[in-house]
Amino acid sequence: MRQAKGSAVPAAASSRRFQTVLDKIRVPRPVGWSRIKPDSIAADKAYSNGQIRRYVRQRGIRHTIPEKADSRAARLRKGSRGGRPPGFDPQCYA
Repeated sequence: MRQAKGSAVPAAASSRRFQTVLDKIRVPRPVGWSRIKPDSIAADKAYSNGQIRRYVRQRGIRHTIPEKADSRAARLRKGSRGGRPPGFDPQCYA
């Protein structure tokens, strides 16, 4: 299992934990059942891996997660095959 740099937790385990935490979130409403999907989330660079971004997109949750420098460099190195950069709004993140 691959380990995240500077972390005692393997990368795959951190994404599973992130999913577990996100599944337990309940957004209260004035009346009725709580919503199980927040409007948006903000996370730091540690949560910038593909598994987490894919999971958040599948659930339809808007997210603000900065891109790691090494991920950005790898994407740029691939040129046109590197894909579109993930959107990031610094004002939402602050």
